[in-house]
Amino acid sequence: MKGLGAARSGFAGTALVCLLLSILVLASQISPASARYASLVVDGRTGAELYSRHADTKRYPASLTKIMTLYMTFDALKRGKWKLSTRLKVSRRASRQPQTRLGLKPGETITVRDAILALITRSANDVATVVGENLAGTELNFARLMTRRARDLGMKSTTFRNASGLPNHGQLSTARDMVKLAVAIRHDFPRYYPYFRTKQFRYKGRVFKNHNTLLGRYVGTEGIKTGYTNASGYNLVASVRREGKHLIGVVFGGKTGARRDRHMIRLLDRGFDKMTRIAEMPKPPLPKPRPTPGALLLAEAPASNPGSDVEDASGQVVAEAPTAIPTEFFERDEIASVEPPVLTHWGIQVGAYSNDEPAKAIISTARDHLGPALRHGRERVERVHRRHGTIYRARIMGLREVEARDACAILVTKHLPCVPVPGDVDVASAPIED
Repeated sequence: MKGLGAARSGFAGTALVCLLLSILVLASQISPASARYASLVVDGRTGAELYSRHADTKRYPASLTKIMTLYMTFDALKRGKWKLSTRLKVSRRASRQPQTRLGLKPGETITVRDAILALITRSANDVATVVGENLAGTELNFARLMTRRARDLGMKSTTFRNASGLPNHGQLSTARDMVKLAVAIRHDFPRYYPYFRTKQFRYKGRVFKNHNTLLGRYVGTEGIKTGYTNASGYNLVASVRREGKHLIGVVFGGKTGARRDRHMIRLLDRGFDKMTRIAEMPKPPLPKPRPTPGALLLAEAPASNPGSDVEDASGQVVAEAPTAIPTEFFERDEIASVEPPVLTHWGIQVGAYSNDEPAKAIISTARDHLGPALRHGRERVERVHRRHGTIYRARIMGLREVEARDACAILVTKHLPCVPVPGDVDVASAPIED
């Protein structure tokens, strides 16, 4: 009997191990979109990240997909392929798309303007298919074009399989990519972007209210889009302007529409508070410019008549006017250095190191914290010889002064070194040992 009990005990132990292994295997096979929650809030003016949770993890976008469908629609209008009055034909396939629908019938038509409003307010899946088929022949071809455009916009983690956001395991995006899309559609189509503020849309006697309830409820909201499927949860991309500040927020995976909206409002409130605190921080000190050889010549040149202030006809003493230095004293680049400063002739220095690897790493870290704020800036690791040895300065150049100062204010809050520098400034930083 004892042997039988031991056997049973061993069998139970083995079964328990197998069960645990099965659970681990299943957990490893969970889709990346199954853990639904993600969020990101950025400064819409600089792209600086203010709040982030799982912002780079792929999720199901649901009807946030229609932001890209609208991007493609606005692009067709801008290129002259369509007009707002152009009528789009409804196919049988489009008319059979599941809810939410506008209720289009096969063979009828809808204007581009009405299609835009139906996508923004009703989030109509039949209309999304109509747009895709009329622009690219088939919705699948249109999805390929959407994905290609996403790559052009820097949305590296986004793939589209349809125009509506209806469930498809291959249709994935991230909160960060959705911020990039929100920025791009506003920047590229200022003429059509105000459509996102539409609170309701009337079509064939019916009135459809915008699903984005932040419009008219949260001060400064200017759009842009909601989304929902069972797999995705309740999603939202919001753009808000208030008191000279601009925030873009993304929430994936809300449990209900109301909870998603309340959560978005809390994140936006927190973002505005953080921007206010950053604005109130002391500005980083600006280093003194390095004098150019031409400036040294000007400072050291003797007066044309040393010690000979002259008198005018009335006997009043007047100072001798300085004599201009001929341009042959300047090298070509020195002449350029005394011309009016270029607007983007600024940058930030985020450290100086004893070799180039940590310099490159700190630039990458700075970009991660600033999000797309400095995507147009030029990364530069400068090799500089000093009396104490060679140092490698980590810089991002090609910025406006306000961009450089704002970037440093943000990096300082992250406990990272940063100094805003004009292009002609030499920051004498001691190397940081790596």
